[in-house]
Amino acid sequence: RTILCLPRSFEYSQTNAVLVPAAALGVGGMLIYWLRSRHGMKTIEMGDGWWGAGEKPLKEKEVESIRPFKIETSDKEIEDLHHRLDQARFTPSLEGAAFQYGFNSIYLQKVVAYWRNQFDWRKQVEILNKYPHFQTTIEGIDIHFIHVKPSYVPHGRAVQPLLMVHGWPGSFYEFYKIIPLLTEPAGHGLNEGDVVFEVICPSIPGYGFSEAPHKKGFDAIAAARIFHKLMNRLGFKEYYLQGGDWGSRITTDMARMLPQSVKGLHLNLVFIGSRTLGKMISVMLGAYVPWLVGLTREDAQRMYPFMQKGIYDLLQESGYLHIQATKPDTAGCGLNDSPVGLAAYILEKFSTWTDKAFRQKDDGGLESKYSLDELLTNVMIYWVTSSIVSSMRFYKENISKDPSLSGGSRVGVYVPTGIAAFPHEIAHTPRAWAKDNFKNIITFSYMPRGGHFAAFEEPKLLAQDIMQFVRKVERL
Repeated sequence: RTILCLPRSFEYSQTNAVLVPAAALGVGGMLIYWLRSRHGMKTIEMGDGWWGAGEKPLKEKEVESIRPFKIETSDKEIEDLHHRLDQARFTPSLEGAAFQYGFNSIYLQKVVAYWRNQFDWRKQVEILNKYPHFQTTIEGIDIHFIHVKPSYVPHGRAVQPLLMVHGWPGSFYEFYKIIPLLTEPAGHGLNEGDVVFEVICPSIPGYGFSEAPHKKGFDAIAAARIFHKLMNRLGFKEYYLQGGDWGSRITTDMARMLPQSVKGLHLNLVFIGSRTLGKMISVMLGAYVPWLVGLTREDAQRMYPFMQKGIYDLLQESGYLHIQATKPDTAGCGLNDSPVGLAAYILEKFSTWTDKAFRQKDDGGLESKYSLDELLTNVMIYWVTSSIVSSMRFYKENISKDPSLSGGSRVGVYVPTGIAAFPHEIAHTPRAWAKDNFKNIITFSYMPRGGHFAAFEEPKLLAQDIMQFVRKVERL
């Protein structure tokens, strides 16, 4: 009997030899996953701040009232602008240079002539004031925002609060064409039925009509905290967020900071971690077998040839970033003094960031996507508020702490996320890379056309994508 039992006991010990380690590995793996999940679910500390002049008052409680605000102008302001435009000096452009050396001076003279003789700032101020403007004081500085509610809400339909945040060198004005599509979709041929928004568009502190911080250190996390406080002050416990450019970084930090307040995050530009070994391997293999590293055919078309699109194009378009991340006040003082210099500096970005191919056009392709009235209105917001220097400082405050702009990527984004990838964005981020940071991507859309300034350039496409995303989130 002993001999007969040997094969059975040997078989049993073999089974144990396989099952026990497997079970241990399974339990250990689950434990590691649980620990990592707990680690991954951490949030950014909200903290607090004071950006007003001087010391923070010890006893006085901040006045939390929300004040109506109106943009105004004057004869003196317009006369000063015209005087400076009349004194402009232009450098002859190189023959055949188009926009390859920056803003073409021949076209710049045309823009300045229009600005001086045809552009009507008073009329544009009326257009700016067509939406309700407000200011409120948060952390010692005045925060400007517009708040637009739908004029009619059908019975039973929920209105979703949506905070939309601009970037540089844009402003709250970038959203003027998309706001009516989101607040009155049925009236603009967008029969989305169950989705309608009230839209809040703040100016980042130091931009436009939001007061500039008086202290060093105001970064995207500080802006995220202030905008959470703004939404809370407006009475919202939960809300959707949307952003591109710096607006993407700020709203992403908002989602990391208070995920319980963010119903969903929609982005048209994605900030991801620095180039890791995994991404380098992905880039190398993706050129030949994109499917093997999770890249789609569309990803491959947008990313390759990688040296041209992922390196040279970025280097060519990022000179401004190095200046603003190191010595913003030096370059900024000239722009703050010269409306022509300011216009050239800002509008050049609206050319090449809308489509890099516009570098080959004598007019930078500007009027193929925007009107001069629209472009100059955005420039005027910087000019009349004298905010170009404080807007440029935002780069130094963020990049001096985080040169790769990957900070916070160690804190995952777990709120429902929608990504609209426009083909002419400065850089393309495939879903396979985005999901390393964004753990709950609900929609990822390859948009058919458009560039960096999505709301300004393709408002209908962006509005449709936001609605599609929110509808899916609401049905979950």
